[in-house]
Amino acid sequence: MIMPHVITENCILCRYGSCVDVCPVVCFHEGPNFMVIDPVECVDCGICVDACEANAIFPAAQLPPSLAHYQKLNESLSAVWPLVMEASGPLTSADAWNGAIGKWQHLVGAPKA
Repeated sequence: MIMPHVITENCILCRYGSCVDVCPVVCFHEGPNFMVIDPVECVDCGICVDACEANAIFPAAQLPPSLAHYQKLNESLSAVWPLVMEASGPLTSADAWNGAIGKWQHLVGAPKA
């Protein structure tokens, strides 16, 4: 399955949610400290890329190799996390964590590797 857009590591501990508010379809799912895009519902418009305050969203075709595992993660978590129709706002830690490296270990609700 090809996924038009993928949310990656910098969303962890930020979850700003501005992507949800601009999306013309309902394709975002929210976890405790991360968001994912449903690959079936995303229409590949790209509006979320520019809206993301954490610069965490990539077109799947432009996903850096170091972040490739996020494509499968978005697919699997969108099947279990609740769908969101409007942003709940950024996490209180968002600005402090925005741009931090190595946030994978802080992801809550991810399947065990």
